[in-house]
Amino acid sequence: MLDTRPLLMVSDFPEIHRKTLDTLQINLGYKCNLSCTHCHVAAGPNRKELMSKEVVDEILQYMQLKSVGIIDLTGGAPEMNPHFKYLVREARKLGAKVIDRCNLTILLEEGYEDMAEFLAEHQVEIVASLPCYAEQNVDKQRGKGVYHESIEALKKLNILGYGKEGSGLTLNLVYNPGGPFLPPPQEALENDYKRELFQQHGIVFNQLFALTNMPISRFGSFLMSKGQFNEYMGVLKDSYSEHNLDALMCKSLISIDWEGYVYDCDFNQMLHIPLIASDKPKVRLHELFDLDLNGKPIAVADHCYGCTAGQGSSCGGALD
Repeated sequence: MLDTRPLLMVSDFPEIHRKTLDTLQINLGYKCNLSCTHCHVAAGPNRKELMSKEVVDEILQYMQLKSVGIIDLTGGAPEMNPHFKYLVREARKLGAKVIDRCNLTILLEEGYEDMAEFLAEHQVEIVASLPCYAEQNVDKQRGKGVYHESIEALKKLNILGYGKEGSGLTLNLVYNPGGPFLPPPQEALENDYKRELFQQHGIVFNQLFALTNMPISRFGSFLMSKGQFNEYMGVLKDSYSEHNLDALMCKSLISIDWEGYVYDCDFNQMLHIPLIASDKPKVRLHELFDLDLNGKPIAVADHCYGCTAGQGSSCGGALD
């Protein structure tokens, strides 16, 4: 895989600083049942990296110490970590909101047949990847047959109450562009998704998050192989909006990798850009137990323009 780091590290992106920490975004490992072209962590079935229970317990201790109210579970397919259910149960006992970034198809895999029911039982918010409401576009990005499996999983979640008004079970979908361009306006696209999914399949959901593809890892390598990396970076920079700076998710979040090392955001984690709130080159979570992050600087590079381009983009969708 081509390394995009040298192209991104020298940057004129503005300096930004942390606010109050409220979210831990936790990468439980790179193992996944899919190998999507837009995946910024290059996850797949052959990846072996998985978070240990020791690190999971460290996270739970930090949550209690810092009164962290949200954990955002990512991967790979986070559900494939053997300690996924343990972390969810313990976090919910602490009163935390739990978000599962689910690829949907994992809910149909052998050995995970009860996962949807488990998520509903513990009122886990699901953020599910569905890069388009059209079959051809989804299968092109994520693999043949993924669309039909995703639809089947969404129907299963709807039966459990997910996405339905008054159920208390939140189901949000995620759109990623299929190439080197920005997503369309989120609100209009959400309306299209809701209309098409309901008319074609009777599926309902709460919100759509339109996310900009980051020029790193698998997608960055794709851009470089096609000679489109510089062009795409030009699109991101030309679309920069200062208005989006204040709402950046990294200001209230830290990202924890499968080994327990901490970064300013998930994208910095993939680029191995260390947390600069500490003076150490690599920081384990337990080393932050006595450190107040409020007001500390955030490490930036050119990929940060992906979060501030156009309507803005974060793990919670458009910023503007």
